[in-house]
Amino acid sequence: MRRLSPASGTHVRARGFTLIEVLVVIVVLAMLASLVAPNVFRHVGTARETTAKTQIEMLGAALDAYRLDNGRYPSTEQGLVALWQAPTAEPRAANWRGPYLRKAVPADPWGAPYVYRAPGTQSASGYDLLSLGADGKPGGEGEATDITSWK
Repeated sequence: MRRLSPASGTHVRARGFTLIEVLVVIVVLAMLASLVAPNVFRHVGTARETTAKTQIEMLGAALDAYRLDNGRYPSTEQGLVALWQAPTAEPRAANWRGPYLRKAVPADPWGAPYVYRAPGTQSASGYDLLSLGADGKPGGEGEATDITSWK
C-alpha cells in the first residue's frame, strides 16, 4: 500500500506486519507454551500437596494447644470448628481460650474440608486429620493421594 507523503509529494510505503510474519510469531509462541506448560502444571500438584501438609501441621499445633487448655482434643462432632469458636456440643470445653487459629479453619487445597476424627482410628489416644486429595476419595495415587497427620 502506498501513500502520498504530504511534505514532498512522493509515494511512501506504509509499514506493517504481513500475515506470514504474524503466523510465524503465533507458531513460535505456541511452541514455547507447549514446552513450558507441562513443567508449570507439574509443580501445581506438588504445591498443593505441600500446602496440605503445612496446613495439617498448623491445625495439629492448634489441636495440641486446645488439648493443653481442655485436657482432650475436640470430639469428632465438635470438629475443627472448635479451634475457631467455643464448642457448644458436649463434652463442653471448660477452659477454652481460643480462638486457636488466626483465621477460620481453611479448606484443603482442593476446596474440600479436612477429615477430622477424635479419637482416631490411626491414633486411638489422639486424632486423625487428613485431606482426601484431588479426587476427594480415600486412597489414590499421584494428586489423588491422601495426605495425613500420621505419616
